[in-house]
Amino acid sequence: MSDHHTYRKTEIVGSSPISSDEAIRNALAECSKTIRNMEWFEVVETRGHIVNGQVGHFQVTLKVGFRVESS
Repeated sequence: MSDHHTYRKTEIVGSSPISSDEAIRNALAECSKTIRNMEWFEVVETRGHIVNGQVGHFQVTLKVGFRVESS
């Protein structure tokens, strides 16, 4: 077995009416339904949706790194 790995990255956006942390958790939970071997994430952008002068939703853009399975 080899000690090296190859990774890919994908970019996703999660949202939540409660917090940016929950937006991250929501994004990772959905991503994990279709992507295996997720290893890390990086927050690249945080923004929000405003409704009547208040935060309607937190929106967080993530880069998710996952290990490529060897063939």
